[in-house]
Amino acid sequence: MPYTTEDGGRLNNFANEPKVYQADPPNKNEKRNYVIWGALAVILLGGVVTIAFYASNV
Repeated sequence: MPYTTEDGGRLNNFANEPKVYQADPPNKNEKRNYVIWGALAVILLGGVVTIAFYASNV
């Protein structure tokens, strides 16, 4: 387990912080994929709600 050393030589048992980095914005291809996956999710959810609605009215 990694320890950090504070001022005065005391050991600290807390986790080390991960390195922070800047995320790259999505490109055109990734944006298109997000739209496709979002549309598929909406269609799937709509289908499940429709089936549940008709099944509850039987």
